[in-house]
Amino acid sequence: MKIGVSCYPTIGGSGIVATELGCELARRGHEIHFVADEIPYRLVAHGPIFFHEVRPTDYPVFRSRPYSLALSAKLAEVASLHGLDLFHAHYAIPHAASAFLAREMVAERRVRLVTTLHGTDITLVGADPSFFRLTKFTIERSDGVTAVSEFLRRETIERFGITRPVATIPNFVDPERFTPARKKELREQFGLRCGPVLMHISNFRRVKNVRDVVKVFARVAEKTKACLVLVGDGPEREPAAILAEEYGISDRVYFMGDQKEVEAILPAADVFLLPSSQESFGLVALEAMSCGVPVIGCRAGGLPELVVHGETGFLLDVGDVEGMAAAALEILGAEPMRQRMAKAARECAVTAYPMDRVVDRYEAFYREVLA
Repeated sequence: MKIGVSCYPTIGGSGIVATELGCELARRGHEIHFVADEIPYRLVAHGPIFFHEVRPTDYPVFRSRPYSLALSAKLAEVASLHGLDLFHAHYAIPHAASAFLAREMVAERRVRLVTTLHGTDITLVGADPSFFRLTKFTIERSDGVTAVSEFLRRETIERFGITRPVATIPNFVDPERFTPARKKELREQFGLRCGPVLMHISNFRRVKNVRDVVKVFARVAEKTKACLVLVGDGPEREPAAILAEEYGISDRVYFMGDQKEVEAILPAADVFLLPSSQESFGLVALEAMSCGVPVIGCRAGGLPELVVHGETGFLLDVGDVEGMAAAALEILGAEPMRQRMAKAARECAVTAYPMDRVVDRYEAFYREVLA
C-alpha cells in the first residue's frame, strides 16, 4: 500500500504513534509518505519512507499562516504524484479535516481516508464550540475511524452523536527497544547520585499535573533518599522548578529536557508517575511498563484500561497527592513487591500491546477500508 501520513511532528503521543506506525509499515514494505511542516520526532528511515514539507504561504493579507490549507494542498499533490491509496490522519483537527479536503481535490484517484483519534482532539479541541461541527463532520466523512482506547471510542460516540463504527486499536510498544536494564549502570551513566528514582515524562502541559509530581516526590523525599527525574519540556516546567525550590528539594530533582531516546532513560526508574487529569491511553505509561517500571497514575480516561491497580501499579483519584505518595513509598519500601509489579508490568506490555500485533490490526483495517 501507498500511505500518506499527516500528524503533529513534535513530542506527544499522537505524533510518536503516527511516526512509529509509519516506520514499522515501511519495514513491512509499504510506501509511507509523511506530510508535515517538519520531520516527525522519532522518525527513523527503514524502508520506503518519504518526507514532504508543508510550507504555508506568508502573505500580508493572511492574519495567520494558513497551515491547514497548505497541508491539504500538499497532501493532494503527494497523492497525485505518488499514487497514494489512502491518507492516515492522526488527530482530527487539522489533519483529518485537511486530508478530507485533499481527498476531494483528487476524487478521481479514490484515495481513502483513515482518521485516528488520540484524545484531546475529542475531549478538548473537538469539544470547543468553534471546532465541534468540523470535528464531527470529519469523523463522519472519513472512510474509517479508529480510537486509541475504549474510553476514547465511547467519548467520541457520546460527545458527537456518532452513529458510524469507530474501531478501537490501542497504542503499542516495541518490547525489544523498551526493555528492562541494569539500573545502577544507567544511573551512573546519567549522573544520578541518589537512591531510588521516581520519573515523569511528558510535554509539561497543565493536564499532565507536573506540579503534583513534585508534590508527590516532596513527600517521598521526606522518608527516602530518592531523586526525581523529569523528562520533557513545556509551560509547566518553570512552575515545577519553582515549586521544587519552595519544598527545598531542588538538589534532588533532575530536569533532563526533551530526550529522543527515552528507552535509554526509562529503565533507570523504580516508579513512574503519571498523575494526569486526563489520559486517553497513556503511551509513556506503556513504555515504562515495557521497561519493567510500575506506574502510579489516576483513574482518568483510558489509563485504567492499561494499568492494573495493585498488579502493574496503582491508580488514585486525580489530585490525590497523599495517596500517590503513599503508593510510591509502599513500592519503594518492599523490594519483593516492586520486583513483582515490575515483572507484571513488563509481561502486560509484551503480551497485550506489542508493536507487531497492533500493526497487524492497522494493516487489516486499511485493507478493509480499501475494499
